[in-house]
Amino acid sequence: MSSQVDLTVRSVAGLELTRRALDLIEQHKIWPTPLNIELFSHFVADPKSSLGIEIQELLDSEDRFTDRTSLRLAVNHFPEARLADHIRTTGSFLLKELEDVSQAINRAQDSNDSYSGVLNDTSDNLSKAPEGPVVMQLVENLSAATQQAKSETESLEKRLNESVSEVKRLQENLETLRRLVDTDALTKLANRKAFDEEIQLACAEADSTGQDLSVALLDIDHFKSFNDKWGHQTGDQVIRFVASTLKQFSPPPRLAARYGGEEFSIVFPNEGAAKVETIVNDLCEEIANRKLRRRSSNDELGTITVSAGLAQRKRGETPESLIERADKALYASKRAGRNKVTNAEATAARKSAPSPSPKKT
Repeated sequence: MSSQVDLTVRSVAGLELTRRALDLIEQHKIWPTPLNIELFSHFVADPKSSLGIEIQELLDSEDRFTDRTSLRLAVNHFPEARLADHIRTTGSFLLKELEDVSQAINRAQDSNDSYSGVLNDTSDNLSKAPEGPVVMQLVENLSAATQQAKSETESLEKRLNESVSEVKRLQENLETLRRLVDTDALTKLANRKAFDEEIQLACAEADSTGQDLSVALLDIDHFKSFNDKWGHQTGDQVIRFVASTLKQFSPPPRLAARYGGEEFSIVFPNEGAAKVETIVNDLCEEIANRKLRRRSSNDELGTITVSAGLAQRKRGETPESLIERADKALYASKRAGRNKVTNAEATAARKSAPSPSPKKT
């Protein structure tokens, strides 16, 4: 997205853009959330941008412009910092709605206390005033208090039902946005941000429980040459294929992520290096055994292979150190001819083993 458009939207001139955006939102019967207003402000500012073209296609298709649509557009076209703002905004709306519910409950409690007071006063007065007119007045007062309590209870029930629906909608939006922010758009795996957060949490958990933790890094072999020969669209097809295979081998609590470009990572909580080495070897073999064809022409793309390196976390080791050791193991696989898996722990064990004594001759 153009930084100049972004500056215009957030300047004094942006007021006019916002008015035009609101007119469009009203015309297409779209809910005027802060995120939708920002999206449409960018749309009217630069309709030929990638965001503008995508919004126009959605409007032309007459599909419903849902909250999920807005969130997907934001993830694809807004920078990460802006998405964090929208997460905070949605969270603020959620807290405000819960606050309103709390206030409504407090008001209902006050109303019930007041009604209880009327009942007590009526009981006292009935015992002291047997005359007919006085009794009638007390009954009328009691009837009026009952009607008021009933009305306020119905009002509370309606407000609570509305709030429950709104809280549910906001929670769903918040969860969807968080999930989209943590997902790589091309592969649908976790992205680098999600991986970084997960490895931090996994290290803390391993320290707390004393359980094993391993990490594997994988890289598609000769990917640059492949891209140069077949083009970026076919390169994306290969990346998606490798990602789908990683996903098959990474059921929870494992986490597969696109680490960057053609490089991937997998977090293995509570799994040691020996077991992980077997899993990653099976994964690489699965990728190499598949025959992939170019979608546009059905040409056979040849064998796709990946190199991998893995490391098991040492007690108290930082995430950065663990990843660095797995990365060195990955490059050891590359230097050894590619399409290989290197276990950093096994390599370290071989290096530390004493050399055999020379034979006597």
